[in-house]
Amino acid sequence: MRLNPLADDDLYSLHRWIRSEAGDEIADAYIRRVQARIATLADFPERGARRANLPAGIRTLSFERRLLIIYSVDGREVEVMRVISTARDIEPLFDA
Repeated sequence: MRLNPLADDDLYSLHRWIRSEAGDEIADAYIRRVQARIATLADFPERGARRANLPAGIRTLSFERRLLIIYSVDGREVEVMRVISTARDIEPLFDA
């Protein structure tokens, strides 16, 4: 399993924002929980929902009803593409 650079940037930005609002300890703990959720995809890559409005092979997995983990599955290989707010419109992320 791997995080692509955009997903890594998403986590960094999220940490930075939480740190500015609530401090390092809370930001660190939150990101660790997100990373633990992502790690579960290594054992259960098909667990996320397929979405008809996204390209084939793309799945989403929610985290604490606030974040959406967007990833692709190719066999047993999982690539986390983005980690974004559930309020965000995700279709434009895949427009060519």
